[in-house]
Amino acid sequence: MRIRPRDALAFALRAVSSQRQRSGLTILGIAVGIATVVLLTSMGRGVRVFVKGEFTQFGTNIIGIHPGKTETLGMTGGTISSVRQLTVEDAEALARLPAIDGVMPSIQGNAEVKAGGKHRRAFVFGVGPDIPRVWNMQVALGRFLPPDTLRSPRAYAVLGARMHRELFGTASPLGARIKVGDEILRVVGVMKPKGQMLGYDLDDTLFMPVAMAKQLFDREGLMEIDVVYEPGYADAWVADAVKRVLLARHGREDFTIITQDKMLAVLDSILTILTAGVAALGGISLVVGAVGITTIMTIAIAERTAEIGLLRALGTRRADLVRLFLLEATALGAVGGLLGLGAALACVALLEALVPDFPLEVAWGYAGAALVLAVGIGLAAGAAPAARVARLDPVEALRAE
Repeated sequence: MRIRPRDALAFALRAVSSQRQRSGLTILGIAVGIATVVLLTSMGRGVRVFVKGEFTQFGTNIIGIHPGKTETLGMTGGTISSVRQLTVEDAEALARLPAIDGVMPSIQGNAEVKAGGKHRRAFVFGVGPDIPRVWNMQVALGRFLPPDTLRSPRAYAVLGARMHRELFGTASPLGARIKVGDEILRVVGVMKPKGQMLGYDLDDTLFMPVAMAKQLFDREGLMEIDVVYEPGYADAWVADAVKRVLLARHGREDFTIITQDKMLAVLDSILTILTAGVAALGGISLVVGAVGITTIMTIAIAERTAEIGLLRALGTRRADLVRLFLLEATALGAVGGLLGLGAALACVALLEALVPDFPLEVAWGYAGAALVLAVGIGLAAGAAPAARVARLDPVEALRAE
């Protein structure tokens, strides 16, 4: 006797629903595993998108040069014991390259800023006049640093948007005198809001001429030079041109060139591995669900031995019986997977509504793979019990109580 697919499906669903508590616990185990995978990978993917966004908010055609030769990505100012430090003259030489659209030498530090009766510690950037073009920033009030401030320590300051609010409220700060460390500077501009970049709040920042920053922080060389090249040029070609200029000036490679593409490629590979790792951690809980399905199917066979014997006596083929129990196990996995996926998507939507700044993005590839895995786990977990059904003798099965 051959069982029709519709009857087989009804048989499997009825078997699952007849033992609601036991089936519910098994489905819960699968659902928790799927939800864990989807939530963890959503966090991993969200962090990946967030970090890449942080690096690309200034554009992708930017190259950073740091003093000191390193083989790692390095950090700004981390190699100041270079044989020859980077200088403003190096930046001016790079600006003469045909592909270069803007050059920004920089020095970074922390200083106390005073304006009227208010004072606060602030992050200070000593920069060149090209920063609006290099870092894709815009001026809200006044102007940025004039071109002659690259070498001249002129007493000018440009405030970030938040720095402006903290020190002057809604009043215009243009022309006001402020004290930065031991230097008295005149405010010539205010920048539009830019947000954060890798932990630096660019709105709570003060910009001054790089020559003035060298004087303020008592430095001889630069901490970094950023160059922006025109679209259409390959970053490798521009990096090679920058390298040739600096080699000619320094006589040796005592600097590190970091292209945006190289940094993004390294970050992407790290974050991809991180996402896969958290998915694997979540997948461990699916193993618990597989054990649950195997257990419930083994118990089901023991309880329904007489029923199996009756089906065999009525002429049901062994292959059809195997399919029945495989379908039952697969149904457990599929229902658990769908419930877990729905719960995870609801949690993601809730978190996005409650905490908009929390980096979350559903990794649909991992979500789909987890759902397929849940069905596969049900199928695999039911294989051994189903094979046992096929070996049962119908006469002995009918005698079972």
